Amino acid sequence: MENKIINLGIFGFGCVGQGLYEVLNRTKGINARIKKICIKDPNKPRPIDASYFTTDKNDILQDPTIDVVVELINETEAAFEIVSTALRNGKAVVSASKRMIAENLPALYQLQVENKVPFLYEASSCASIPIVRNLEEYYDNDLLNAVEGICNGSTNYILTKIFEENQSFDVALQKAQELGFAETDPTLDIEGYDPKFKIVILLLHAFGTFVKPEEVFNFGIHRLNDFDIQFAKQRNCTVKLIAGCRRQNGSVNASVLPHLVKEHNLLYDVYNEYNGILLESAFTDKQFFVGKGAGGTATGSAVLSDISALTYNYRYEYKKIKQSNSPAFTNDVQLKIYLRYRTADQVHLPDFYNISEKYESSTWRYIVGVINLEKLKEAKWLKNPDVNLLVLE
Repeated sequence: MENKIINLGIFGFGCVGQGLYEVLNRTKGINARIKKICIKDPNKPRPIDASYFTTDKNDILQDPTIDVVVELINETEAAFEIVSTALRNGKAVVSASKRMIAENLPALYQLQVENKVPFLYEASSCASIPIVRNLEEYYDNDLLNAVEGICNGSTNYILTKIFEENQSFDVALQKAQELGFAETDPTLDIEGYDPKFKIVILLLHAFGTFVKPEEVFNFGIHRLNDFDIQFAKQRNCTVKLIAGCRRQNGSVNASVLPHLVKEHNLLYDVYNEYNGILLESAFTDKQFFVGKGAGGTATGSAVLSDISALTYNYRYEYKKIKQSNSPAFTNDVQLKIYLRYRTADQVHLPDFYNISEKYESSTWRYIVGVINLEKLKEAKWLKNPDVNLLVLE
């Protein structure tokens, strides 16, 4: 594709699609132009000329002049169908759909191998932070110990408003929705599903291990109340929703959990819709990436970066999958947590290895103790809306 104009066929023209259009028009160095945009509703008013739009997916998928298919829609099954058809048709694909990618990684990997075409998805993981390419190119599997951080801009924005401006959870959530950082239905963000899809993708590029999203335990910030916030503040901590994967004893574990974070932690000062990712490796200790994690132009710029990479025939090599020493996935790891509940019958304390702190009042109780992640994942008592947890550093 070098030195020629790349014709783009885009699926979806929402927040990210419009962000891509904007950054593409303001970037002079990339030889790419939008040929067609496939949308669902032809009657919706849009800020660019109507001649760009079609409602027929085949106007893109079957057009031999379109070089790159850019998939930016919200429907998982439809997105997978678009991407897999495009790859089978020999077209390079760029996508930002983290859920679709996380749920179909083995199949998407296979399609790239069989059809010898690149599939790039930097925008799916941390918006403007080029983390996938760094894990692909720079970090050897054996030397990497952990990838962890804040990779959901909406929840980080909400937590910033709560801790820095004393806003209530509901007010902060509403503001995040108004700014376009959180969806109308915020479940995927606030319950930790969105960062879980991202960590499944990052885990593959970090360690070469395929993991199904349902194997990774996620618990979000949806139960955070004033009592928990006070607990954090009394300990001079803030709360951050942290997604992470870590190699330990020859295997790798992953989770998405709210953490109590102290001031010395690099993630403490990642505010608003920003993301922050910490990489831990054998010889370099910690390296830290920070950048905007939500918003149309931030994500659009990552999509554009992938399109640019295609102009010099870049593709993921997945070297770590091909190595024979990819670690197996496990949830057999111990965590120190704060567990808040209302009455003694709401939790099962024998699930804990040990309990180092206990508190009871007329309204709330809490314990601090060590528990196995597998136990936590299977715990039926954690479904009770009066129960919340925070991981302690």
